[in-house]
Amino acid sequence: MSFDTRPGTHGARQPRGRVMAWMNHLMARRIRRQPQSKFMGFNALVLTTVGRKSGRERTTPVGWFPGIGESRLIVASAAGAPGNPDWYYNLAAHPDQVRIAVDGRTIDVRAEQLHGPERAEAWEQITTAAPRFAQYQVKTDRELPIIRLTPRH
Repeated sequence: MSFDTRPGTHGARQPRGRVMAWMNHLMARRIRRQPQSKFMGFNALVLTTVGRKSGRERTTPVGWFPGIGESRLIVASAAGAPGNPDWYYNLAAHPDQVRIAVDGRTIDVRAEQLHGPERAEAWEQITTAAPRFAQYQVKTDRELPIIRLTPRH
């Protein structure tokens, strides 16, 4: 499956800047220290990707939802912004060079964007657990990408 979600034409303002980077750093540190961390009411993990342009490692705290088996689902919502978050493009460029810090462990994972009925089923699960994501979808005209992170053994 491909990473093929194009930016939209309208949406909420995407948080950026030094304050946001500082907050992400603090949240990532907290998630790494506290197994089973929560962020805005749902499970949280630290996503480490390889920058598509820089080639440098990038970390971002994100909320996750249980997937099939050992997989986890994340949503590239950017709070309903018209553009996808930077980490989405990093995953697209390097889907096999991803790791997560979750529940006190670091796990190498493979990233895959969900499409069709598989995405629809995951979306139903996610919006039932966290209705905020349905509100994000209303703010933008792009379809919010759902990414499955599956452990690489």
